[in-house]
Amino acid sequence: MVTLPKVNELGFFEIRLESIGGLGANLAGKMLAEAGVMGVGLNGVSFSSYGSEKKGSAVKAHIRFCDIDTRIRDTSPVERPHVIGVFHENLSKTINVISGMHEDSIVLVNSKKSPEQLKSQLKLKAGIIAVVDATGIAMEENNRVNMAMLGGLFRLCEFLDAEFMKGVIRKSLEKKYPAAVQPALNTFQRGYDEMSFQTFGLSEGDEMPSFVRMDTPVLGYETQPIGGLITNPGNSILKDLSISRAGKMPHFADDKCIHCAACDNVCPDFCFVWDELPDKKGRPQMFLQGIDYQYCKGCLKCVQACPTDALSSELEEDGYADGHRVAHKFHLAM
Repeated sequence: MVTLPKVNELGFFEIRLESIGGLGANLAGKMLAEAGVMGVGLNGVSFSSYGSEKKGSAVKAHIRFCDIDTRIRDTSPVERPHVIGVFHENLSKTINVISGMHEDSIVLVNSKKSPEQLKSQLKLKAGIIAVVDATGIAMEENNRVNMAMLGGLFRLCEFLDAEFMKGVIRKSLEKKYPAAVQPALNTFQRGYDEMSFQTFGLSEGDEMPSFVRMDTPVLGYETQPIGGLITNPGNSILKDLSISRAGKMPHFADDKCIHCAACDNVCPDFCFVWDELPDKKGRPQMFLQGIDYQYCKGCLKCVQACPTDALSSELEEDGYADGHRVAHKFHLAM
């Protein structure tokens, strides 16, 4: 029988996984719970919450562990996690992924950045930041991000048995996908081995942000503007799909482009920016200017459609999208 490192007032050790659809956080949560219940004899539960069930939409997986003599009668979302797994670092652009964390909570982030850089990006005051390049590992091993993240989570949760988890991976894959077993095990082990972390203490005189439930509405009867005006409507101009990219993105080579618009025909999110300019004979023609990466979710359909290799699939490097973005000019939007 193992002992949990810490528990809340109800006796629970709680984990929350922040992700997007397609990265496998829901399955990772189920496998974590199975490893705790079947592997080391804890009581445990796992469930997920998400909106539209599609690739790129926000997903949260919630896991609770407790002593075998403690009953789990709380199936509400995990609001005060001891461990947070962030499957895509750009989620912090639109979601407060560290909501409700304690001063000594652990945040595991899928990123190439250092813990110091992530501390600033996440606006974290204190805690432990762990980092693993889960996307890079998964692409090298031809596997899934969730396996590398699971490896990091098992190293952080020392009460769980990593060898039992490897058995769960084998059992889950060997019948239907036998060729995927070894890449999954390699990805899990590399996530375990290659994770690094750093502890940040709370500055003198500072304190952690006050806890606010994640379902607290921004606008309510006390905060709604007079007249019920919607000051920030949701629409396709304001959307930011960059958090949906899962490791690769298209690069545009202007010197190879013949402006055939094959890419624009297959793009589902209006990423390509065009301008009407005179051709060599002075006739007005539409010429492709570049990609507005704010709307690009990395589906790479444009790369497959391009007849001249003007678009190529490349690993996403930090800062490339911002530095090479060609912004749309919407005259009716601020």
